[in-house]
Amino acid sequence: MQSISLITLLIILSNVYISFKGFKNYSFFEKYKFNIYDLKKKEYYRLISSGFLHVDSTHLIFNMITLYFFSQVVLFKFGMLSFLIIYLGSLIIGNLSSFYYHFNENNYTAVGASGAVSGILFSSILIYPEMELFIFFIPIPIPGYVFVIGYMIYTLYGMKSQSDSIGHVTHFGGAISGILLSLFIMPQLLIESFVVLSVLLVTILISGFYLFKLKK
Repeated sequence: MQSISLITLLIILSNVYISFKGFKNYSFFEKYKFNIYDLKKKEYYRLISSGFLHVDSTHLIFNMITLYFFSQVVLFKFGMLSFLIIYLGSLIIGNLSSFYYHFNENNYTAVGASGAVSGILFSSILIYPEMELFIFFIPIPIPGYVFVIGYMIYTLYGMKSQSDSIGHVTHFGGAISGILLSLFIMPQLLIESFVVLSVLLVTILISGFYLFKLKK
C-alpha cells in the first residue's frame, strides 16, 4: 500500500467530516450543496462547498479512494501548491461546467468531489502514462488509462440516468481542467506524454459529444 501525504490526508479527512455532517444534518446539506437556483442568486461559495459533500458513504469512498491512488503522482511531480491549484481549479471549473450545462434547470442540485478528483486523475495519467493499479478483488494490475476510460463510462452512464445527486457533468469539466492546468504548469508534457494525451483527449471528446447529444 502506498504512503499518503499530509495534504491528501487533510483533504480526505475534510471530505469525510463535512460529508458525514451533511448525512446527519439536512439543513447543513441544503445550505452548502450545488444548486442552480441559489447560484443564480450569487451564492458562489457553493461552487466549492458542494465539493466536500457527498450523496452517501459509497459515493464518498469511491471519490476518496480514487484521490488516494492518484494524488501522490501529481504531488511528486508538481509539488503541493500546484497540486492544490489543480484540485481546487478542477473543482471550480467542473462545477461551472455543470452550472452552464444545467443553467435552465433551476431545481438541479448536485454534490461531490468529482470535478476535483477527475482533475487529479487525468493529471496523474498525463504525468505517468505507465501507471498500473491494483483494484480490490482484481488479481492483475490495471493500466491507469483503462481506469480512466472506465471512469468516463461511469460518468456517461450517470449523466444518462440522472438518477442521483452526483455531479456527473463535473467529471467532464474537471478532466479538461486537470489536463489544461497540468500542461500550463509543465508544458513539456505536451511532448513527453503526447500519445496518452491524445488518448485522453479522444476520450474527453467522445464524452463531450455524448454529453451534448443528451442535452438535445
